Amino acid sequence: MRYQPVAEISPREYQDAIVYAEGWQSWSPLRMCRFGESSDRAPDGREQLVGWRPGKPVPEGVIQAEGVLAVAPAGGPARAWFAAEPSREVPTLRLTARGELTADGRVEELQAADLASVLAAVGDRLSSPKVAPIAPGWSSWSCYFDRVTEADVAENVEVALRLQLPIGIVQIDDGYQTAVGDWLDVRPTFGSLRRAAERTREAGMVPGIWVAPFMVDPQSSLATTHPDWLVQGADAGLHWDRRMRILDVTHPAAAEHLATVFRTLAGWGFGYFKLDFLYAGAVTGLEAYRTGLELIRAAIGPTATVLACGAPLLPSIGLCDAMRVGPDVLPETPDPQLDIETLTRVTGMRSWMNGRLWVNDPDHLVARPEIREREAWASYLETYGGVAFSSDRLTALDERGFELTRRVLAGA
Repeated sequence: MRYQPVAEISPREYQDAIVYAEGWQSWSPLRMCRFGESSDRAPDGREQLVGWRPGKPVPEGVIQAEGVLAVAPAGGPARAWFAAEPSREVPTLRLTARGELTADGRVEELQAADLASVLAAVGDRLSSPKVAPIAPGWSSWSCYFDRVTEADVAENVEVALRLQLPIGIVQIDDGYQTAVGDWLDVRPTFGSLRRAAERTREAGMVPGIWVAPFMVDPQSSLATTHPDWLVQGADAGLHWDRRMRILDVTHPAAAEHLATVFRTLAGWGFGYFKLDFLYAGAVTGLEAYRTGLELIRAAIGPTATVLACGAPLLPSIGLCDAMRVGPDVLPETPDPQLDIETLTRVTGMRSWMNGRLWVNDPDHLVARPEIREREAWASYLETYGGVAFSSDRLTALDERGFELTRRVLAGA
Protein backbone atom coordinates (compact mmCIF):
# COMPACT_ATOMS: atom_id res chain seq x y z
CA MET A 1 0.00 0.00 0.00
CA ARG A 2 1.22 3.47 -0.81
CA TYR A 3 1.67 6.10 1.86
CA GLN A 4 -1.51 8.11 2.34
CA PRO A 5 -2.01 11.41 4.22
CA VAL A 6 -3.10 10.96 7.82
CA ALA A 7 -2.83 14.43 9.33
CA GLU A 8 -1.37 17.90 8.88
CA ILE A 9 0.52 19.10 11.95
CA SER A 10 1.36 22.80 12.14
CA PRO A 11 5.13 23.28 12.55
CA ARG A 12 4.46 26.63 14.23
CA GLU A 13 2.07 25.19 16.82
CA TYR A 14 4.12 22.04 17.40
CA GLN A 15 7.66 23.44 17.20
CA ASP A 16 8.29 22.56 20.87
CA ALA A 17 6.56 19.16 20.66
CA ILE A 18 8.07 15.84 21.69
CA VAL A 19 7.58 13.02 19.18
CA TYR A 20 7.42 9.36 20.24
CA ALA A 21 8.23 6.99 17.36
CA GLU A 22 7.91 3.28 18.15
CA GLY A 23 10.31 0.72 16.69
CA TRP A 24 9.50 -2.57 15.01
CA GLN A 25 10.72 -5.17 17.50
CA SER A 26 12.22 -5.66 20.96
CA TRP A 27 15.68 -4.44 19.97
CA SER A 28 14.71 -1.81 17.40
CA PRO A 29 15.65 1.84 17.95
CA LEU A 30 12.91 3.72 19.78
CA ARG A 31 12.92 7.44 19.09
CA MET A 32 11.87 10.23 21.43
CA CYS A 33 12.81 13.47 19.73
CA ARG A 34 11.82 17.03 18.94
CA PHE A 35 9.43 17.86 16.16
CA GLY A 36 11.45 18.48 13.00
CA GLU A 37 14.26 16.05 13.82
CA SER A 38 14.71 12.74 12.01
CA SER A 39 14.95 9.06 12.86
CA ASP A 40 18.16 7.07 12.99
CA ARG A 41 18.82 5.02 9.87
CA ALA A 42 20.15 1.49 9.66
CA PRO A 43 23.87 1.61 8.77
CA ASP A 44 23.62 -1.37 6.43
CA GLY A 45 21.34 -4.09 5.11
CA ARG A 46 22.11 -6.51 7.94
CA GLU A 47 21.08 -4.01 10.60
CA GLN A 48 17.94 -3.17 8.63
CA LEU A 49 17.02 -6.87 8.78
CA VAL A 50 17.91 -7.72 12.38
CA GLY A 51 17.40 -4.37 14.15
CA TRP A 52 15.05 -2.18 12.14
CA ARG A 53 12.09 -3.30 10.00
CA PRO A 54 12.92 -5.34 6.90
CA GLY A 55 11.84 -3.62 3.71
CA LYS A 56 11.10 -0.29 5.41
CA PRO A 57 14.29 1.80 5.31
CA VAL A 58 14.01 5.29 6.82
CA PRO A 59 14.13 8.10 4.23
CA GLU A 60 16.22 11.16 4.99
CA GLY A 61 14.57 13.96 6.89
CA VAL A 62 11.61 12.10 8.43
CA ILE A 63 10.64 10.63 11.77
CA GLN A 64 9.55 7.06 11.11
CA ALA A 65 7.53 4.88 13.47
CA GLU A 66 6.24 1.32 13.25
CA GLY A 67 2.65 1.14 14.42
CA VAL A 68 2.63 3.96 17.01
CA LEU A 69 3.54 7.64 16.64
CA ALA A 70 2.63 10.33 19.17
CA VAL A 71 3.14 14.10 19.18
CA ALA A 72 2.98 16.04 22.44
CA PRO A 73 3.34 19.85 22.50
CA ALA A 74 4.27 21.46 25.81
CA GLY A 75 0.80 22.85 26.40
CA GLY A 76 -1.06 19.78 25.16
CA PRO A 77 -3.10 18.06 24.05
CA ALA A 78 -1.05 15.09 22.87
CA ARG A 79 -2.10 13.14 19.78
CA ALA A 80 -1.26 9.54 18.89
CA TRP A 81 -1.77 7.49 15.74
CA PHE A 82 -1.56 3.72 15.94
CA ALA A 83 -2.24 0.51 14.02
CA ALA A 84 -5.98 -0.12 13.89
CA GLU A 85 -5.62 -3.91 13.55
CA PRO A 86 -2.07 -4.92 14.50
CA SER A 87 -2.86 -8.62 14.16
CA ARG A 88 -3.43 -7.99 10.44
CA GLU A 89 -1.11 -5.10 9.57
CA VAL A 90 1.23 -2.67 11.30
CA PRO A 91 1.53 0.48 9.22
CA THR A 92 4.71 2.50 8.97
CA LEU A 93 4.11 6.16 9.84
CA ARG A 94 6.29 9.02 8.57
CA LEU A 95 6.33 12.59 9.85
CA THR A 96 8.16 15.33 7.96
CA ALA A 97 9.49 18.61 9.33
CA ARG A 98 6.70 20.32 7.35
CA GLY A 99 4.15 18.49 9.51
CA GLU A 100 2.96 16.00 6.90
CA LEU A 101 2.03 12.68 8.54
CA THR A 102 1.52 9.70 6.24
CA ALA A 103 0.98 5.96 6.76
CA ASP A 104 0.95 2.90 4.52
CA GLY A 105 -2.02 1.30 6.29
CA ARG A 106 -5.05 2.03 8.42
CA VAL A 107 -4.43 3.92 11.65
CA GLU A 108 -6.62 5.37 14.38
CA GLU A 109 -6.08 8.58 16.36
CA LEU A 110 -6.44 9.31 20.07
CA GLN A 111 -5.93 12.51 22.06
CA ALA A 112 -5.11 13.04 25.73
CA ALA A 113 -3.62 15.65 28.03
CA ASP A 114 0.04 14.66 27.65
CA LEU A 115 2.38 12.07 26.16
CA ALA A 116 2.11 9.56 29.01
CA SER A 117 -1.67 9.77 28.99
CA VAL A 118 -2.05 9.34 25.25
CA LEU A 119 0.32 6.35 25.16
CA ALA A 120 -1.61 4.80 28.06
CA ALA A 121 -4.79 5.32 26.04
CA VAL A 122 -3.21 3.54 23.06
CA GLY A 123 -2.25 0.69 25.38
CA ASP A 124 -5.80 0.47 26.70
CA ARG A 125 -7.17 0.45 23.17
CA LEU A 126 -4.84 -2.37 22.06
CA SER A 127 -4.80 -4.25 25.36
CA SER A 128 -4.69 -8.02 25.65
CA PRO A 129 -7.40 -9.50 27.92
CA LYS A 130 -5.14 -12.09 29.55
CA VAL A 131 -2.18 -10.20 31.03
CA ALA A 132 -1.16 -11.87 34.31
CA PRO A 133 1.87 -11.47 36.62
CA ILE A 134 4.97 -13.59 35.89
CA ALA A 135 6.63 -15.42 38.79
CA PRO A 136 10.19 -14.29 39.60
CA GLY A 137 12.90 -16.51 38.21
CA TRP A 138 16.49 -17.30 37.31
CA SER A 139 18.07 -17.53 33.85
CA SER A 140 21.37 -19.08 32.82
CA TRP A 141 22.19 -16.57 30.07
CA SER A 142 24.01 -13.63 31.65
CA CYS A 143 26.28 -15.84 33.75
CA TYR A 144 26.95 -18.91 31.57
CA PHE A 145 26.03 -17.55 28.13
CA ASP A 146 26.10 -20.51 25.69
CA ARG A 147 28.18 -22.77 27.94
CA VAL A 148 25.50 -23.79 30.43
CA THR A 149 25.29 -27.41 31.63
CA GLU A 150 22.78 -29.52 33.51
CA ALA A 151 25.11 -29.39 36.53
CA ASP A 152 25.07 -25.57 36.44
CA VAL A 153 21.28 -25.57 36.54
CA ALA A 154 21.21 -28.06 39.41
CA GLU A 155 23.72 -26.01 41.40
CA ASN A 156 21.66 -22.84 41.16
CA VAL A 157 18.43 -24.65 42.02
CA GLU A 158 20.11 -26.05 45.14
CA VAL A 159 21.44 -22.62 46.21
CA ALA A 160 18.05 -20.98 45.62
CA LEU A 161 16.38 -23.60 47.82
CA ARG A 162 18.99 -23.46 50.55
CA LEU A 163 18.87 -19.66 50.77
CA GLN A 164 15.10 -19.55 50.27
CA LEU A 165 15.32 -17.13 47.36
CA PRO A 166 11.87 -16.39 45.89
CA ILE A 167 12.57 -18.10 42.56
CA GLY A 168 9.58 -19.71 40.86
CA ILE A 169 11.00 -20.28 37.36
CA VAL A 170 14.40 -21.68 36.33
CA GLN A 171 15.10 -21.01 32.66
CA ILE A 172 17.82 -22.70 30.60
CA ASP A 173 19.05 -20.40 27.86
CA ASP A 174 21.05 -20.88 24.65
CA GLY A 175 23.75 -23.55 24.66
CA TYR A 176 21.96 -26.81 25.39
CA GLN A 177 21.30 -27.68 21.73
CA THR A 178 23.75 -29.07 19.18
CA ALA A 179 22.62 -26.52 16.58
CA VAL A 180 20.00 -23.82 16.20
CA GLY A 181 17.01 -25.66 14.78
CA ASP A 182 17.92 -29.04 16.28
CA TRP A 183 16.15 -28.32 19.55
CA LEU A 184 15.70 -31.90 20.74
CA ASP A 185 19.28 -32.90 19.88
CA VAL A 186 21.03 -32.00 23.13
CA ARG A 187 24.73 -31.17 23.26
CA PRO A 188 26.50 -34.07 25.04
CA THR A 189 28.45 -31.72 27.32
CA PHE A 190 25.18 -30.20 28.56
CA GLY A 191 23.80 -33.41 30.02
CA SER A 192 20.12 -34.30 30.01
CA LEU A 193 17.54 -31.64 29.26
CA ARG A 194 14.70 -33.84 30.42
CA ARG A 195 16.42 -34.66 33.70
CA ALA A 196 17.15 -30.97 34.32
CA ALA A 197 13.45 -30.22 33.91
CA GLU A 198 12.42 -33.08 36.18
CA ARG A 199 14.79 -32.00 38.96
CA THR A 200 13.61 -28.42 38.71
CA ARG A 201 10.00 -29.58 39.03
CA GLU A 202 10.92 -31.73 42.03
CA ALA A 203 12.37 -28.60 43.67
CA GLY A 204 9.00 -26.89 43.31
CA MET A 205 10.02 -24.57 40.46
CA VAL A 206 8.79 -24.29 36.87
CA PRO A 207 11.41 -25.34 34.29
CA GLY A 208 11.93 -22.86 31.49
CA ILE A 209 13.77 -23.11 28.19
CA TRP A 210 15.07 -20.83 25.44
CA VAL A 211 14.17 -21.59 21.80
CA ALA A 212 14.61 -19.54 18.63
CA PRO A 213 11.76 -21.32 16.83
CA PHE A 214 11.93 -19.68 13.42
CA MET A 215 15.72 -19.71 13.00
CA VAL A 216 17.66 -22.59 11.46
CA ASP A 217 21.42 -23.02 11.29
CA PRO A 218 22.29 -23.86 7.66
CA GLN A 219 24.58 -26.62 8.97
CA SER A 220 21.98 -28.13 11.29
CA SER A 221 20.52 -31.55 10.78
CA LEU A 222 17.15 -29.94 10.08
CA ALA A 223 18.52 -27.77 7.27
CA THR A 224 20.53 -30.52 5.60
CA THR A 225 17.80 -33.16 5.89
CA HIS A 226 14.81 -30.99 5.00
CA PRO A 227 15.95 -28.01 2.91
CA ASP A 228 12.40 -27.75 1.55
CA TRP A 229 11.21 -26.78 5.04
CA LEU A 230 13.11 -23.50 4.82
CA VAL A 231 11.86 -20.22 3.37
CA GLN A 232 13.38 -20.03 -0.08
CA GLY A 233 15.33 -16.93 -1.04
CA ALA A 234 15.29 -15.37 2.45
CA ASP A 235 17.48 -15.41 5.53
CA ALA A 236 17.42 -14.02 9.07
CA GLY A 237 20.83 -12.36 9.03
CA LEU A 238 24.22 -13.27 10.44
CA HIS A 239 24.20 -14.91 13.88
CA TRP A 240 26.49 -17.47 15.47
CA ASP A 241 28.91 -16.70 12.60
CA ARG A 242 26.45 -18.07 10.05
CA ARG A 243 23.75 -16.62 7.84
CA MET A 244 20.69 -18.12 9.45
CA ARG A 245 17.81 -19.62 7.51
CA ILE A 246 14.10 -19.32 8.35
CA LEU A 247 11.71 -22.18 9.06
CA ASP A 248 8.72 -22.07 6.71
CA VAL A 249 5.74 -22.58 9.03
CA THR A 250 3.39 -22.53 6.03
CA HIS A 251 4.91 -25.85 4.93
CA PRO A 252 2.71 -28.56 6.52
CA ALA A 253 5.59 -30.88 7.41
CA ALA A 254 7.68 -28.04 8.85
CA ALA A 255 4.71 -26.84 10.89
CA GLU A 256 4.13 -30.33 12.27
CA HIS A 257 7.83 -30.62 13.12
CA LEU A 258 7.71 -27.36 15.08
CA ALA A 259 4.59 -28.47 16.92
CA THR A 260 6.27 -31.78 17.78
CA VAL A 261 9.30 -29.97 19.22
CA PHE A 262 7.15 -27.90 21.55
CA ARG A 263 4.83 -30.76 22.49
CA THR A 264 7.92 -32.75 23.43
CA LEU A 265 9.43 -29.95 25.53
CA ALA A 266 6.11 -29.43 27.30
CA GLY A 267 5.89 -33.18 27.85
CA TRP A 268 9.31 -33.11 29.51
CA GLY A 269 7.91 -30.64 32.01
CA PHE A 270 8.90 -27.25 30.62
CA GLY A 271 6.26 -24.64 31.40
CA TYR A 272 8.07 -21.39 30.59
CA PHE A 273 9.29 -20.68 27.07
CA LYS A 274 11.60 -17.83 26.11
CA LEU A 275 11.09 -17.52 22.35
CA ASP A 276 13.95 -15.53 20.87
CA PHE A 277 14.87 -13.93 17.53
CA LEU A 278 11.18 -13.96 16.66
CA TYR A 279 11.62 -11.19 14.08
CA ALA A 280 12.76 -13.98 11.73
CA GLY A 281 9.22 -15.34 11.61
CA ALA A 282 7.87 -12.05 10.26
CA VAL A 283 10.39 -11.56 7.44
CA THR A 284 7.87 -13.04 5.00
CA GLY A 285 4.83 -11.36 6.56
CA LEU A 286 2.65 -11.08 9.64
CA GLU A 287 0.32 -13.93 8.72
CA ALA A 288 3.15 -16.47 8.80
CA TYR A 289 4.47 -14.97 12.04
CA ARG A 290 1.20 -15.21 13.89
CA THR A 291 0.53 -18.66 12.45
CA GLY A 292 3.83 -19.85 13.89
CA LEU A 293 3.16 -18.40 17.35
CA GLU A 294 -0.39 -19.79 17.39
CA LEU A 295 1.00 -23.21 16.49
CA ILE A 296 3.48 -23.03 19.39
CA ARG A 297 0.80 -21.90 21.83
CA ALA A 298 -1.45 -24.80 20.82
CA ALA A 299 1.43 -27.23 21.33
CA ILE A 300 2.44 -26.06 24.82
CA GLY A 301 -1.06 -25.46 26.15
CA PRO A 302 -2.85 -22.47 27.64
CA THR A 303 -1.19 -22.63 31.08
CA ALA A 304 2.40 -22.34 29.80
CA THR A 305 4.10 -18.94 29.87
CA VAL A 306 5.60 -17.38 26.73
CA LEU A 307 8.24 -14.64 26.84
CA ALA A 308 8.79 -13.11 23.39
CA CYS A 309 12.21 -11.65 22.62
CA GLY A 310 13.58 -9.98 19.51
CA ALA A 311 9.92 -9.99 18.54
CA PRO A 312 7.79 -7.70 16.38
CA LEU A 313 5.97 -5.75 19.07
CA LEU A 314 2.41 -5.00 18.00
CA PRO A 315 1.92 -8.19 15.94
CA SER A 316 2.60 -10.23 19.10
CA ILE A 317 -0.31 -8.83 21.12
CA GLY A 318 -2.40 -11.69 22.48
CA LEU A 319 0.16 -14.35 21.60
CA CYS A 320 2.71 -13.85 24.39
CA ASP A 321 2.54 -13.35 28.13
CA ALA A 322 5.68 -11.22 28.42
CA MET A 323 7.81 -9.20 26.01
CA ARG A 324 11.42 -8.05 26.05
CA VAL A 325 11.25 -4.30 25.59
CA GLY A 326 14.91 -3.35 25.33
CA PRO A 327 18.44 -4.56 24.62
CA ASP A 328 20.31 -7.35 26.40
CA VAL A 329 21.47 -6.31 29.84
CA LEU A 330 25.04 -7.55 29.27
CA PRO A 331 27.17 -7.91 26.13
CA GLU A 332 29.05 -11.15 25.63
CA THR A 333 32.50 -9.60 26.26
CA PRO A 334 35.46 -10.33 28.58
CA ASP A 335 34.35 -7.59 31.03
CA PRO A 336 30.60 -7.22 30.46
CA GLN A 337 29.05 -4.10 31.98
CA LEU A 338 25.62 -2.49 31.95
CA ASP A 339 24.72 0.37 29.62
CA ILE A 340 22.40 1.71 32.29
CA GLU A 341 21.43 4.84 30.35
CA THR A 342 20.21 2.92 27.30
CA LEU A 343 18.51 0.20 29.35
CA THR A 344 16.50 2.59 31.49
CA ARG A 345 15.69 4.98 28.65
CA VAL A 346 14.30 2.36 26.27
CA THR A 347 12.47 0.22 28.81
CA GLY A 348 11.14 3.33 30.51
CA MET A 349 9.70 4.74 27.30
CA ARG A 350 7.89 1.45 26.67
CA SER A 351 6.41 1.28 30.17
CA TRP A 352 2.96 2.14 28.74
CA MET A 353 2.84 -1.40 27.33
CA ASN A 354 3.38 -3.03 30.73
CA GLY A 355 0.25 -4.66 32.13
CA ARG A 356 -1.73 -3.71 29.04
CA LEU A 357 -0.26 -5.58 26.08
CA TRP A 358 1.77 -8.06 28.16
CA VAL A 359 4.19 -7.99 31.10
CA ASN A 360 7.30 -6.01 30.11
CA ASP A 361 10.67 -7.72 30.44
CA PRO A 362 13.43 -5.13 30.96
CA ASP A 363 15.95 -8.03 31.14
CA HIS A 364 17.73 -9.69 34.02
CA LEU A 365 19.14 -8.46 37.26
CA VAL A 366 22.90 -9.00 37.41
CA ALA A 367 24.26 -8.25 40.88
CA ARG A 368 27.65 -9.94 41.13
CA PRO A 369 30.45 -7.80 42.61
CA GLU A 370 32.15 -6.95 39.31
CA ILE A 371 29.01 -5.28 37.89
CA ARG A 372 29.66 -1.62 38.59
CA GLU A 373 26.08 -0.40 38.07
CA ARG A 374 24.39 -3.19 40.02
CA GLU A 375 22.92 -0.86 42.65
CA ALA A 376 21.32 1.45 40.09
CA TRP A 377 20.00 -1.42 37.97
CA ALA A 378 18.52 -3.21 40.99
CA SER A 379 16.81 -0.02 42.16
CA TYR A 380 15.34 0.51 38.70
CA LEU A 381 14.03 -3.05 38.45
CA GLU A 382 12.46 -2.83 41.91
CA THR A 383 10.19 -0.02 40.80
CA TYR A 384 9.64 -1.13 37.20
CA GLY A 385 7.02 -3.78 37.88
CA GLY A 386 7.80 -6.19 35.04
CA VAL A 387 9.44 -9.60 34.71
CA ALA A 388 12.05 -10.05 37.46
CA PHE A 389 14.77 -12.64 36.84
CA SER A 390 18.21 -13.10 38.32
CA SER A 391 20.98 -14.14 35.95
CA ASP A 392 24.02 -14.58 38.16
CA ARG A 393 25.72 -17.77 39.19
CA LEU A 394 24.30 -17.59 42.69
CA THR A 395 27.49 -18.85 44.33
CA ALA A 396 29.32 -15.86 42.77
CA LEU A 397 27.23 -13.32 44.67
CA ASP A 398 28.61 -11.50 47.68
CA GLU A 399 26.42 -10.49 50.62
CA ARG A 400 25.29 -7.29 48.91
CA GLY A 401 24.55 -9.17 45.71
CA PHE A 402 22.27 -11.55 47.59
CA GLU A 403 20.52 -8.61 49.25
CA LEU A 404 19.85 -6.94 45.89
CA THR A 405 18.72 -10.21 44.31
CA ARG A 406 16.33 -11.05 47.12
CA ARG A 407 14.93 -7.51 47.08
CA VAL A 408 14.23 -7.44 43.33
CA LEU A 409 12.77 -10.95 43.19
CA ALA A 410 10.59 -10.41 46.25
CA GLY A 411 9.06 -7.33 44.64
CA ALA A 412 7.90 -9.18 41.52
